[in-house]
Amino acid sequence: MTASDPSPAASDSLTQHGDPDKQRILLVTGVLGAGKSTALRALEDLGWETIDNFPIRFLERLLDTNHEDQHVDGHPMGGPMAIGFDSRTRGFDPQAVIALVKRLSQRPDIELTTLYLDCGVGELERRYNETRRRHHLAADMPVATGISAERDMLESLRRWADIVINTTAFTTNALQQAMREQFAPDSGPALTLTITSFGFSKGMPPLADFVFDMRFLNNPYWDKVLRPMTGREGPVGDFIRQDPAFDEAFTRIRDLLLLLLPRFQAQGKAYVHIAFGCTGGRHRSVFMAEQIGAALRASGFSPTMIHRNLGSRAADLVEGSAAR
Repeated sequence: MTASDPSPAASDSLTQHGDPDKQRILLVTGVLGAGKSTALRALEDLGWETIDNFPIRFLERLLDTNHEDQHVDGHPMGGPMAIGFDSRTRGFDPQAVIALVKRLSQRPDIELTTLYLDCGVGELERRYNETRRRHHLAADMPVATGISAERDMLESLRRWADIVINTTAFTTNALQQAMREQFAPDSGPALTLTITSFGFSKGMPPLADFVFDMRFLNNPYWDKVLRPMTGREGPVGDFIRQDPAFDEAFTRIRDLLLLLLPRFQAQGKAYVHIAFGCTGGRHRSVFMAEQIGAALRASGFSPTMIHRNLGSRAADLVEGSAAR
């Protein structure tokens, strides 16, 4: 990714956390085939309201309407908005766009940033040939002719834009990652984290991203005093902690998750499901799930806890028929 050198005033507006009393507006444009639709989808996943193929000459009218609808007692109610447009728009004129944006940038109620997506001619030609799309400026000519004409038309807009991302060497995933790095909140995209305990006797939970088998730990079931308790109760936890394998297993699982979860988050993964299993789903899996949940909360995550088989009446029969 390459970016232009914005002015100090513009630099403050390149993140999603700007002035809380201003509406954050991002204009997304560039050459056709450079990835505008992908960029807008990535922004939508980050919580931006997006509009594609917008007639840019109506931008001021849109912002006036948005201002009236979303401000109550002088405070903005809406989140950031991304507006996509390109050279296919009727009456498109880069100089007129620049003049319009310069004027709108003076408004006290909005923070306006322009993102330009660029791409090399050879790569654009390859993308057009793969998709068999026609370039609107080369109806009866080779696609390279239309691409070159469009790049010439947009050059002044490219030079003027606050941010330029060159997607020549980007895959779709790479562009999405670049958008997340540039426009996600400082804390990164939200990650919905679920931790489940379960009994293998009743089947594994569907669609779990991580499954850890706790049946290697000593089983509290075989202690008649602990048998009716659960992994949420102190005596059961004390018993499990005494297992020589517990401390190292807990540390390694915790450290693995703390390594991988931020990477999943950076890649834009929205949901992660971590499951801990034991025979009946009442003792070892419950305790480990609770301990890992507490460790992840201490590291800034907010997991939802689900103990699937905690109230299972058949747990005693299952445990009694299972090997340690």
